[in-house]
Amino acid sequence: MKRINPPASRLADAPDAVLVERASDGDVAAFETLARRHGPLMRAYSRRLMSSPAEADDVVQESLITAWKEIGNLRDGTAVKAWLMRIVGHRAVDAGRRRKLHSNIADQLELIDKAPGPEQSAVAGSARQALSRALDKLPEKQRRCWILREYGGQSYEEIAQTLGISSTSVRGRLARARTTLISEMEDWR
Repeated sequence: MKRINPPASRLADAPDAVLVERASDGDVAAFETLARRHGPLMRAYSRRLMSSPAEADDVVQESLITAWKEIGNLRDGTAVKAWLMRIVGHRAVDAGRRRKLHSNIADQLELIDKAPGPEQSAVAGSARQALSRALDKLPEKQRRCWILREYGGQSYEEIAQTLGISSTSVRGRLARARTTLISEMEDWR
């Protein structure tokens, strides 16, 4: 029996679990809805991990291709957000290995300012540089947790799902990351 696709507005209101089930059955419109729903967060996370917006967009595109191919293997449709973020993280690491350079957060942070005054610009630039240096000193696992929490706005449980670790590990990594960042940023003050 052929499934009749509902109008796009009904798909937009559907819960993730329903969209995952439909997408795993080959429903392109359901997958597109998931991509539209979670794409901005995937893009934001990728841009924090990569050194250029173009690289970040490539990572998101590769991640969506992987997700489309693997969506049938996702057991819990309600965890699709964390699953997508985990794919982005893996693709970003792969991209970093391919170019054998570390990502530079400062380039991305500079895009945040929208025409500040000279004094604000100097202070913000100095803060970005200090934060970038401090983030570069964090171990990769702590840095990823911190970025998902502070830039991605994810809960401890979502970060745990994204990285495939326990919530307790997330709490520990974030605590250590914050301690290091506070210490490193002290000189900037």
